[in-house]
Amino acid sequence: MSGYRLPSGGLINRRKPLGFTFDGKRFSGFEGDTVASALIANGERLIGRSFKYHRARGIASAGPEEPNGLITLRSGGKAEPNTRATMAELYDGLEARSQNRWPSLRLDAMAVNQLGGPLFAAGFYYKTFMGPTRKAWLLYEHFIRRAAGMGALSGEADTDRYDKHFAHCDVLVVGSGAAGLMAARTAADAGARVILADEMASMGGALLTERAEIDGEPAARWAANTLKYLADHDRVTLKSRTTVYGAYDDNQFGAVERVTDHLPGAPPGVSRQRHWTITAKFVVIATGALERPIVFPGNDRPGVMLAESVRTYIRRYGVAPGKRLALFATHDGAYRTARDAHDAGIDVVAIIDPRQTISAEARTIADAVTKQHLTGHGIVRTTGRHGISEAGAAPIDSDGNQTGITHDVFCDTLAVSGGYTPTLHLTSQNGERPVWSDPIQAFVPPTLRTSWATAGAINGTFSLQACLREGQEAGSKAAQSLGHSAATAALSATDDLTSETIDLVREIKPKRKSLWRGKAFVDVQHDVTSTDIALAHREGFTSVEHMKRYTTLGMAADQGKTSNVTGLALMANARGVDIPEVGTTRFRPPYTPVAIGTLMGREGREHVAPVRRTPMHEWHEKNGASFVPNGLWMRAETYLKDGDTVESASVREARTVRQGVGIVDVSTLGKIDVNGPDATEFINRVYSNGFAKLPVGKARYGLMLREDGILYDDGTTWRLAENRYMMTTTTGQAAGVMAHLEFLHATVWPNLNVALTSVTDQWAGIAVAGPQSRDLLAKVVTGIDLSNEGMPFMAVREGEIEGVPVRVARLSFSGELAYEVFCGWTYGPALWEHLLEAGKDLNVIPYGLEALGILRIEKGHVTHAEINGRQTAEDLGLGGMVSTKKDFVGSSMLDRPGLKRDNREQLVGLLSEDSIQIKSGSHLVVESRPVEPAKSHGWVTSNAFSPELDQYIALALLENGRERIGETLYATDPLRGRHVKVQVVSPHFVDPDGGRMHA
Repeated sequence: MSGYRLPSGGLINRRKPLGFTFDGKRFSGFEGDTVASALIANGERLIGRSFKYHRARGIASAGPEEPNGLITLRSGGKAEPNTRATMAELYDGLEARSQNRWPSLRLDAMAVNQLGGPLFAAGFYYKTFMGPTRKAWLLYEHFIRRAAGMGALSGEADTDRYDKHFAHCDVLVVGSGAAGLMAARTAADAGARVILADEMASMGGALLTERAEIDGEPAARWAANTLKYLADHDRVTLKSRTTVYGAYDDNQFGAVERVTDHLPGAPPGVSRQRHWTITAKFVVIATGALERPIVFPGNDRPGVMLAESVRTYIRRYGVAPGKRLALFATHDGAYRTARDAHDAGIDVVAIIDPRQTISAEARTIADAVTKQHLTGHGIVRTTGRHGISEAGAAPIDSDGNQTGITHDVFCDTLAVSGGYTPTLHLTSQNGERPVWSDPIQAFVPPTLRTSWATAGAINGTFSLQACLREGQEAGSKAAQSLGHSAATAALSATDDLTSETIDLVREIKPKRKSLWRGKAFVDVQHDVTSTDIALAHREGFTSVEHMKRYTTLGMAADQGKTSNVTGLALMANARGVDIPEVGTTRFRPPYTPVAIGTLMGREGREHVAPVRRTPMHEWHEKNGASFVPNGLWMRAETYLKDGDTVESASVREARTVRQGVGIVDVSTLGKIDVNGPDATEFINRVYSNGFAKLPVGKARYGLMLREDGILYDDGTTWRLAENRYMMTTTTGQAAGVMAHLEFLHATVWPNLNVALTSVTDQWAGIAVAGPQSRDLLAKVVTGIDLSNEGMPFMAVREGEIEGVPVRVARLSFSGELAYEVFCGWTYGPALWEHLLEAGKDLNVIPYGLEALGILRIEKGHVTHAEINGRQTAEDLGLGGMVSTKKDFVGSSMLDRPGLKRDNREQLVGLLSEDSIQIKSGSHLVVESRPVEPAKSHGWVTSNAFSPELDQYIALALLENGRERIGETLYATDPLRGRHVKVQVVSPHFVDPDGGRMHA
């Protein structure tokens, strides 16, 4: 044995050595290693520090249940904290770092927390840091947040690529152990399309560790041959490195495939990870079981490992976790670890078993591998600074209490096993409540719905022969449910130590407890001890859900994999009831953590939503426009000139519109064609104001309410013909309004003969505004009488510009004389440039969204800053537009007392009395004190600098606002240190009587 690498054995490729670093120190491993197996092979026992107490921690397991070995891989934008070392595959040049320590792993200053004792017990945040006043928490908060958590993000952008994929299959098999392989093969041979998914890099599950035989060949070889057969099968898709993390409605499953995590870097154009949404007609869950630890003092020390994981490192990775091994187990199956360790040349110094009676097979192994076999004993202590060097074994009674003197056991590895807990997370997510199994002292899945089946160790079945049989039966059931007939040829297997008599001892309680060594951990990842469970019981948190949240047992990334059943058992003991009476918590997705980048796919940064651009976008870009997202669109914010800020440019643009003429791109407005014999009736029911008598060739401003009477959207609707309308919506709500209308038509009024078509992308739109807007259009439009008599306010006409058909409506969002001109989408850029060319002598300018905002605030027009999902039409001063003579969506809810109360927030205007900007989001208060402002009376929704008034103005929602015109208040924003004196005025700052837009 060289170091801790065994001279032979394992599934690693010894001909391909790999170099890597851990905390800056160089190490070597082999292809096929995980970071954990490579660190163990190099003698590294200290891997990290614990969550609360910063105790020394080492590798405890070999799979996704690992509670200690959480490391950060890579650096910069590619850094990924809280990665399980047991699941991270080794590659050449891998960079890994330990977490939750300062200044170094071996010398961690925060280990002083261990002196805190009761200060860090369950609920310590609430008891220690929440009083006696609110200021106390403000004092502690900074330091607590710095100390909280495990790994840290780099703060740099992630440059990796992530993708989303979708798959459909007849049968999804989760888990590729004996049961999963048999289920997949049986279903595929019967004619079903099968996806077999497994979270590990190498498929085969526990078969890769077993010494048993299947049909006369070693289990690992049988697994390899079966996988080759399935890989060549035209109806089977194998997905290794793929974790099925979540079960959702209609047999949809979320899965993450680690595509290139095992490589030094992703090749160009290749994703690092893929998120799969898999829809299956039938699912077989063959996820196996996880080994349980035992609670005893010092059970978290580096070198204390799960017994089956020790065996996995020996047989799968060719690594000796230590040179002097002791086994502490409550069942026969764990004796295989002692046997395999002995055969690998490891000194098995002792086997400690709480049971007085064990099987003949287990005793035969014990006699062959060790001279010290202690039955009726338990571990009452461990010692060692950065790794276990000694364990104390003592006689115990059936309740785990020490009854005799302690025997010293000198070891560097303590393999522990308290039985197995079925991995039933997916069945629990599916809404199935697990049932208790006395033989294995754990919960198992209940009888599942017809399109689900479980097979193997998830059912508490640990016999290899029985696992093969259950897998075959599950595959046959899946095939038959799909109309196929399945063959049922039996396989023979030699089981390896199948006696699974589980002792009921959950916790070992020594006669004397040490302040320094007495912590017995239930949840090693979250530093939850047995005394925390007892404290939760004493303080009344006896419900399993309350216990979980009060102690943090099984929360976050762990999801109870190693701690759940033990924690329930300790609470049951404290309450004096059986575990089934205590119950169990329900697992939630994800089964293991999923990177946010994987969930997002490519939908990050500018791709977080589909980016839409107007037909004039390229012109805006070439002419100095800055852009902002507005709904799904990129809109020109303002057109910057040398020395401009966004504010100065937008003020200049707004002033020019007020004094002359400007054009703005409004192609982003939602446009919906409403057509059919019942179009008028439909429109009349949708809007709160009347549309039945709207003449052809006219537009009307409409208010659309939700079913609860709250204002949903506003816009103009144009009557183009007797039975045809074009409805315009706000940019941000275009899709929402379309969906709302389709819902109403499909479910509420299916009898109305009307067709709804989104035509947003068919029409380019340009608003022409300002006192000279009529003069500009008169130069270019033919076929339309633009006089005040020929085209009054809200008129809609059709004409041409340079032979291009246009639809013109006299509408104004700015409060000035204004028109909206619509043409075919592809003609938009030409029409835009033609208007600018024709208006040169009028000094026409393009203006952007910021200037449009200034103009509408000056006029007192509302947008979704004010239509915020809480306000009624009356709140915004639009109550006169709500009809009392007809029924419409939301009308039946308008008389609710809550919508009629006197102190509702109403739309008002604000003037800054100190020439200071009034920030949106500021709260309106009466008191002048900026440090501790009192009750909020409302808030600022929109703000601008008004070139017309030459001062800062704002719109706000103020309690009983219309009765408070003339009052002086303060717009306070403590987070940004602003406290502005304001005067409450009418929201209509400019042209309140509408003379300009009717000119």
